[in-house]
Amino acid sequence: MREPSWWYAEGGTPWFARALAPAGALYGALAGRRMKQPPRHVAKIPVVCVGNFTAGGTGKTPFVRTLLGFLRDAGHRPVVLSRGYGGRIAGPHRVDRARDRAVDVGDEPLLLAADAPVFVARDRAAGAAAIEAVTDLSATVIVMDDGLQNPALAKALSIAVVDGARGFGNGRCIPAGPLRAPLAGQLARVDAVVVNGGTRGVGDSLLSMRWREGLAQPVLDARLAVASSVSALSGRPVVAYAGIGVPQRFFATLAATGADVRATISFPDHHAYTGADAVRLIAAADAAGAELVTTEKDAVRLLGTAGALGDLARRSMSLAIRLDLDDADAVILRRLIAERVG
Repeated sequence: MREPSWWYAEGGTPWFARALAPAGALYGALAGRRMKQPPRHVAKIPVVCVGNFTAGGTGKTPFVRTLLGFLRDAGHRPVVLSRGYGGRIAGPHRVDRARDRAVDVGDEPLLLAADAPVFVARDRAAGAAAIEAVTDLSATVIVMDDGLQNPALAKALSIAVVDGARGFGNGRCIPAGPLRAPLAGQLARVDAVVVNGGTRGVGDSLLSMRWREGLAQPVLDARLAVASSVSALSGRPVVAYAGIGVPQRFFATLAATGADVRATISFPDHHAYTGADAVRLIAAADAAGAELVTTEKDAVRLLGTAGALGDLARRSMSLAIRLDLDDADAVILRRLIAERVG
C-alpha cells in the first residue's frame, strides 16, 4: 500500500482528512479499547516489543537489529517474534533463510533471520509458546517486532520508533491520518521512544511538540548509519529503487554516501517485484550507465528468484543500514534492558 500524501501534508487539513475524521475517531476508539485489554498470555521469558505509533515506515526494523545487538551484549539470547506481514504462512513457524521466501514469511522476518532466530505467528501468544517449546534455542528474551497495539502478550519493555522528520502527521487516526490509535493512549503504554533522525524534526510542528509535555519516559535520539562496506559507492553512478515505507529516507541516505544517484524509483511498501519491474529497473540502470542499489529489505524479496527477477537480484547491490544511538542514549537503553529484562 501507498500511504496517502495528505496524512503528512503541511499547512491546513485537506478536506478528505476532515471527511474521514469520524471514521478515524471510531477506529481510534476501538484500537484504544483493544489496547486496554489484559494480556491473554504471559510468557515464561521477558517480551520486548518494538512498534510504531503510526502506519508506515519509521525505521523500526533497523532499530530491532540494533536492539538485538544490545541484548546480546547484555548476555541474552534473543529470539524475534513477528506477525510475518506480507507472508502466507500463519505460523507459528520458524524462519529458515535457506528455504523460506518473502512470499512465505514476509520480508522483515527473512531479513531479521540473518541476525537472530525468528518465528512468525499471526497469533502472538501461540508464537511465544512455540519459542518457549524449542529447548535448543535457550531463549532468554523474545523481541516482538511490531505489536505495540496488540494486547495478546504481556510485555516487559515496550519501545516505539518515531520518524523524526514526519512525526505524527496530521495527528488523526487511520484512515483520516497515520496514527494507529490515539497518541495519548499509546504514549502511556511505552517505556521509551526512539526518534529516528533526532528530535529536532519532531519538534518543528506545534502538534509534535505537545507529545513530549509531561512525558516521563526517556526519548532517545537515533540516526541512520551506513555500513562501512559500501564506502566504495562514493562517486559511482547508481540507480536506486525501494519498496519500503519511506523510500525518500533511503534515497537520502544513499546520496549521503557520496554516490552519484542518477535516478530513484519508488514502489509501495512490501512490494512484490514482478518480471516487468525487473526489466524496467535493469533498463533504467543500463540507460544511465549505472549500478542498481536497493535496501536489504527489498533484496530479500528477490532471494531464490529466477528469470528477469533473478537477473535483478544479481545486478543489485543492497545498502546495509543500521540505527545508531548516541553514547548517552545507549546508556539509557542498557539501563532499561537491565531493569526490565534482567
